[in-house]
Amino acid sequence: MRRYLGSCHCGAVKFSVEADLSKIGDCNCSLCAKKGSLHHTVPPERFKLISGKDALQRYRFNLKIASHFFCRHCGIHTFSHPRTAPDKININIRTLDDFDLDSADYEKSSFDGKNWEAAFEARQKNAQ
Repeated sequence: MRRYLGSCHCGAVKFSVEADLSKIGDCNCSLCAKKGSLHHTVPPERFKLISGKDALQRYRFNLKIASHFFCRHCGIHTFSHPRTAPDKININIRTLDDFDLDSADYEKSSFDGKNWEAAFEARQKNAQ
């Protein structure tokens, strides 16, 4: 487990997260595919918003379960409360300032967000 620092493009939103980034996720739902984010979910106690609370804009769609947070100044999606686990924090790995996707050693798993209900049901069955 390591502490990482993250931010939006303009630097208004800054956060830290304690995580083991040996596994990250990719989703092909309509939003994730368009924003190109990669994910890692942590419990809220391992996430700290350092600055930018007032700069965050929340976006919700469809069933309005998930909350996606963007910087209202530069538009970068930094984190969310995902529909799969709305009580957790889903970090956009691409916003971490000290994690290099090109040199890091990680396993990437895919979530079929285009077929969300079936994919979530299959994930739940595999977790048992």
